[in-house]
Amino acid sequence: MSHRTQPGNKLFDGLGMPLAQAVAILQKHCRIIKNVQVLYSEQSPLSHDLILNLTQDGIKLLFDAFNQRLKVIEVYDLTKVKLKYCGVHFNSQAIAPTIEQIDQSFGATHPGVYNSAEQLFHLNFRGLSFSFQLDSWTEAPKYEPNFAHGLASLQIPHGATVKRMYIYSGNSLQDTKAPIMPLSCFLGNVYAESVDVLRDGTGPAGLRLRLLAAGCGPGLLADAKMRVFERSVYFGDSCQDVLSMLGSPHKVFYKSEDKMKIHSPSPHKQVPSKCNDYFFNYFTLGVDILFDANTHKVKKFVLHTNYPGHYNFNIYHRCEFKIPLAIKKENADGQTETCTTYSKWDNIQELLGHPVEKPVVLHRSSSPNNTNPFGSTFCFGLQRMIFEVMQNNHIASVTLYGPPRPGSHLRTAELS
Repeated sequence: MSHRTQPGNKLFDGLGMPLAQAVAILQKHCRIIKNVQVLYSEQSPLSHDLILNLTQDGIKLLFDAFNQRLKVIEVYDLTKVKLKYCGVHFNSQAIAPTIEQIDQSFGATHPGVYNSAEQLFHLNFRGLSFSFQLDSWTEAPKYEPNFAHGLASLQIPHGATVKRMYIYSGNSLQDTKAPIMPLSCFLGNVYAESVDVLRDGTGPAGLRLRLLAAGCGPGLLADAKMRVFERSVYFGDSCQDVLSMLGSPHKVFYKSEDKMKIHSPSPHKQVPSKCNDYFFNYFTLGVDILFDANTHKVKKFVLHTNYPGHYNFNIYHRCEFKIPLAIKKENADGQTETCTTYSKWDNIQELLGHPVEKPVVLHRSSSPNNTNPFGSTFCFGLQRMIFEVMQNNHIASVTLYGPPRPGSHLRTAELS
């Protein structure tokens, strides 16, 4: 698919590309591709695909609401793009995408389906569908009994042009799913397929990560294979331990201040620290790891869900976590329930069977003079964890704390 101003320039590596990578490509080409809209459901972000709408280019990129990988490419205005198949244009300023042109370029396929409500005729190939506008017709198209002359033999008016084109994986647009991420999208990064929170008798103990990477063997990238492996990191692990398990972080962030220190019960809370704790930011894993400035050991994990409508949206890839929660109900001693990336907070409270203490309201902004357009979030403390909950009841992040030091107490407000 060629861009309207730079014919032949391939921008996207294809279906299965992560959302964050697609956004990075669009940002890189911001002088060419302008006015990109992000469309999502604010109240039910899992019920609809997340869409990047390239308004000046007539293209929509539809990402799966759960795994946030590219599922469908929709071209809804063919006058704004040039399209090729096997190196030959079938849509350009000089070539109209008529039924005859599609027949010539793509060959025969199964008879299409007419949708009378949309007045569109859908012609389907494997992984590709064309919708023809039939608004001049007053009845559904009729088929000739002999299909020897290809698609043009169907009783569709000569010159009927493509209204929309869809690119997807599989045989059916309705049943398509986002494919696995192509090897060309790894770019030397490691991604997390799943993250399990390990716990002991008192709370979280560490993380077990199932990781994906593109294997780097002899030969070209086409010969590379995806590697799947597991790594575990724990509270108290040294900085060197984490580096050997997960590799170098994408970024190291040193904390400059603790805005929640005022809520701490510690008597020394106003004493400034001589050195700062620091985070390892693993953006493609959706995980942050906080190290103590003095001991250089793990003291906190942060897991990010990357829901649209959150202040940190698209900074991290979605962390597909599973967290076992201890249930303290009658006749339920020792029982656990699982909280996932897709759990809603009211369901978690219902499972626990008891009210959780009042939340701390968290306001985020890039500077004192800026406001957060997405509003505040609410932080609830539970079993050495802090759940940051959005206003739509979805979990934005989960912060895991290690065992408290002797004489200290963990409270909801200890957000740092």
